[in-house]
Parts: sequence; C-alpha cells; structure tokens
Amino acid sequence: MKKRKNFFLFYLPFALLLVFIIFPYAWTFLTSLKNTSELYTKTVHYLPEMPTLNNYRFLFTNTDFIPSMLRSTLVATVTSCIAIIVSSMAGYAFSRYRFPGRDIALSGILLLYMFPQVLFLTPLFITFRNLHLLGSWVSLVIAYCTFTIPFAIWLMTGFMDEIPQEIEEAAKIDGASMPQLFLRVIIPLLKPGMVATGSYIFINSWNEYLYAVMFTSSETRTLPVSLFSFIGEYDVRWDMISAGGITAVIPVVLLFMLVQKHLVTGMTAGSVKG
Repeated sequence: MKKRKNFFLFYLPFALLLVFIIFPYAWTFLTSLKNTSELYTKTVHYLPEMPTLNNYRFLFTNTDFIPSMLRSTLVATVTSCIAIIVSSMAGYAFSRYRFPGRDIALSGILLLYMFPQVLFLTPLFITFRNLHLLGSWVSLVIAYCTFTIPFAIWLMTGFMDEIPQEIEEAAKIDGASMPQLFLRVIIPLLKPGMVATGSYIFINSWNEYLYAVMFTSSETRTLPVSLFSFIGEYDVRWDMISAGGITAVIPVVLLFMLVQKHLVTGMTAGSVKG
C-alpha cells in the first residue's frame, strides 16, 4: 500500500514532469534529422523515416550560423566577466558598509531590473548611434550590462552576507591590505556565488533577442537573430531552426555540466541568510 501511495504521489508526477520537459527537446532533435519532404506530410511521423545529418551540414557550411554562434559566445563571455567584476565589488560594499542611502540605493538598483528592457531601447539606440557603436558587438555588451548588473548586484550582496566577517578581521590582523583581502580572501570564498551569477548572466546574454536584432547588422548578428532569419515571409525552415536550436543548446548544457557543483553550492548559499 505504501509503495503504491509513493508511486502516485512522487514517481508518477515526477515521470510526467520529466516527459513534459524532455519532449520538446526530443521532438526538436528528431525534426532536425528529417528531410524537408517529411516535415510537410499530412501524416505526423514522430520518428524520421530516413535519418540524415544534411540539415546540420547545410547549417554549418551554407549559412552564417557558426560565426553568429562565436559572436554570441564572445558577447556573453565579456558581459559575464564585466558584470561579475562590477557586481562583486558593489556587493561587497553593500554587504560590509552601512552608508547613508544604502537601502534606497539597493531598492533603486532592483527597481532598474524590474523595468522592461524595451523601455531602454530608444535611449540606448540614440546613444550608440551618437557613439558610432551601432552594428558592433560592443553595443550589445553595454546594453546587456544595463539589465544584468543590477540583479547581479543583488545576488552578490546576498552571497557576500554569507561570508563571516571574522575571516576578514583575521586577515586584517595578519596585515592584509584591502586589495589583498578582496582578491585572496573574499574572491575564493565567493567563487560559488560568482559561478551561479555568471551562469545566469551568460544564459541571459546568450538567449537575448530584442537588443541583438536592433543593435547589430547582418555582419555582426548573434545566434538568436541568425535562427530567426530562417523564418521567411512565406515559409519557415523548420529543419534549419531545429538543427540550429539543438546546436545552440549544446554550449549551455556543457556550461552547466562544468559548473554544476559550484552552481548548486552558490544557489544554496545565496538562499539562506543568518
């Protein structure tokens, strides 16, 4: 009786949730292995009749998908590095110093994150046009920092609160200067939080479409814009979109596999205070 109860309360809902999550990825992968003729038949075939890698071959050799993917990697990496550096220093200041206006500043930073990205589109576009940055990946890095840094500061402040101040006091007694204290004591202890925050920023930058389509050109477009280009006025290249979508997921999956340990530790540390 107990095993049957556990099956309906735990195993069955978990299995259904797993199917619900995995099914879109499985369907996309199977679609990427189909010929174009199989995609437009009246009868739905879940499995490809003649699996082929022609879609991937065409995607890699006849489109700008690979250059777009490399540009997305560059933009997401640079954005993550800048945001981590800024938010870690700001988080330390907000965590360790009780200066006038601290709470107002923290609330204001979080308020900036709550604004829709589209509100910043026009002022950013005018600024980049005046600075002659339109069509460059630098404009994307600056734009992405506007909405990733505020939330990253909040995350890093929470992670910083978890580090005992006694460790800093011991380092100061040993004669450590502020740069030495921050780089040799705080940063190693903050690594799980930095990994969790950096992963969040990287994925946001990797998937972002609105700023990418507005601030880049055909020569500098990133991965989301490149995928959207397969949607034409009269047709949709589902074979290319499926192959590109599966390929685009691979770097994110590899990232999670590499930082999984630090990511779980960081998320756990940042969720509990005191």
